[in-house]
Amino acid sequence: MRDEESHKCGNGDELLAKTALNIEKFGLQVIMVFATEYSPSFAYSVGLLQSYGHPEVICFGLKTDLMHILINDVAEIIKKGETIEVGRAYSNIFDNSTAEFLKVAPGNIGDYFNVAIRHYGNNHFPAIQLVWTDRNDKFPWEKDFEEEFIYKQPLLDRNTDFKFREARNLAVFTTRQWLDLQQPILHVVHNKDGDWQFLTGDQMPEDIRIVSIEGMIRKDITLNEVFDLNYGQSANRLHIGGEWTRSKVEEDDEEYD
Repeated sequence: MRDEESHKCGNGDELLAKTALNIEKFGLQVIMVFATEYSPSFAYSVGLLQSYGHPEVICFGLKTDLMHILINDVAEIIKKGETIEVGRAYSNIFDNSTAEFLKVAPGNIGDYFNVAIRHYGNNHFPAIQLVWTDRNDKFPWEKDFEEEFIYKQPLLDRNTDFKFREARNLAVFTTRQWLDLQQPILHVVHNKDGDWQFLTGDQMPEDIRIVSIEGMIRKDITLNEVFDLNYGQSANRLHIGGEWTRSKVEEDDEEYD
């Protein structure tokens, strides 16, 4: 995820300094990240591991102020000496619904815990995810979970091989050069209407092909690095494994939509 932490700090160094100060003073810092048109809001702790030897906590899809309160409430439980248990149903987190915690897979840490990674100097720390239920008190993995909430909270204990929010069989645009000639994808576009384009950069209109997004990721798992590309954004790199440069979509980027 990009650096969109909701703090008044003027730059990253000031945020890290504030984080270290609050960890020393309160035992943790809560980082809040606003939603984009495509990705949900989330909040996470920094310092629970340092202060209490406990995994950091992350929560998605609710109002940022509420998630801030929830993580502080969980921290109070931890401060009293209780270890939050993965897979246990908790009735004392929300007033009228149940909560559970999932273990965050190591492959998902780097996508969401930016400030924690900078604070600890690595992404090799444990974390758990606070998961909430829908209006019928059903969890996302249960039958009849309300569809409108499915993408509000990605489940971080799974899907490290496919991080996109869409269905795996979603049809996306790519090129004959990638499909037949094994040329690398160097340009990715997430159109304002939601369509995805995975392009080699040397294609002509007649070279465009349609494949499933899962097929793209299976052949090049590094495409997962742009899973959170917002509507109306594009990303470019020089080679597979290279750093992505993101920018707003130019009008001619949508010519194959």
